[in-house]
Amino acid sequence: MDLYFIFKIILIIGGIIAFYALARNLDIIKIILVYWKDLILGRK
Repeated sequence: MDLYFIFKIILIIGGIIAFYALARNLDIIKIILVYWKDLILGRK
């Protein structure tokens, strides 16, 4: 039970860090999404 609790805490902290990183890098993510979209649509 202790291991599960520790795992949950690590997941929550990781999620917060990931959300913070996403919030700071939204412009980079938009550029990557546009690039992926062009890559996928370009092959069809």
